[in-house]
Amino acid sequence: MSDAPPTLTPDTLSGAKARMRDLAAGYGAALPGLDTHSLMAGLDGVQLTFMPMGDRDGAYDPEHQVILINSKVRPERQRFTLAHEISHALLLGDDDLLSDLHDEFEGDRLEQVIETLCNVGAAALLMPRPLIEEMLSRFGPTGRALGELARRADVSASTALYTLAEHTTAPVLYAVCAVTRQGDDDEEGGGKALTVRVSSATPGVKYSLRVGTPIPDDHPAAVALDTRLPIAADSFIPFRSGRKMPAHVDAFPDRHRVMVSFGLREKGRDEA
Repeated sequence: MSDAPPTLTPDTLSGAKARMRDLAAGYGAALPGLDTHSLMAGLDGVQLTFMPMGDRDGAYDPEHQVILINSKVRPERQRFTLAHEISHALLLGDDDLLSDLHDEFEGDRLEQVIETLCNVGAAALLMPRPLIEEMLSRFGPTGRALGELARRADVSASTALYTLAEHTTAPVLYAVCAVTRQGDDDEEGGGKALTVRVSSATPGVKYSLRVGTPIPDDHPAAVALDTRLPIAADSFIPFRSGRKMPAHVDAFPDRHRVMVSFGLREKGRDEA
């Protein structure tokens, strides 16, 4: 049996993602920690520089052995960008995976796939599997698990949401909701409302919650944000179409937003 890594399967991107996760996880396991200094510890000779970069979050320059991070963006974004650029360095150092990618893709598509893989690597580096398993073991597939993962990993709620959804086996919709301005305050129906900012479903779930979906005032998610108290109750998923699907709702308030999980009771079709 050969020790060589397998070539990319027909499900090319899925196979590449798995290999990238393993690559990043292996790198992270050898680090002394996951703070900024420790994240760089495995890249011998690579310098880290913070500087204004306009619209760019960061870059990795392999020729000059430097990672650049935009000093003007918020810390959690800097952290994810650093992990993303480290993933670029790891990918460039894996000749087998890089060769397979060049065999399968070219041009803009190749660049898109590389960026996707580096996001996958960043998530695997900052949110190692033992941490995710700990959150799910302690809190279950809940809004609190989402909030605690974002806090412990020091990543954005959206980054934590996508990662937690990938690792949750139960049929769940996760969402981060926040108060947003609706139209013109001077117009009828204007003002502010609690809406979905980002959402993701666990594997096999075909339902989706669209960005901007309003949350009714009497919904557990809205009540949790208003009272600042966690709420778990049988309620519903408030689809934008007006359809209400029964679900067990777990809402966890976190500052100006609320982390929500919708536990599905049955499989179903995509929302129309």
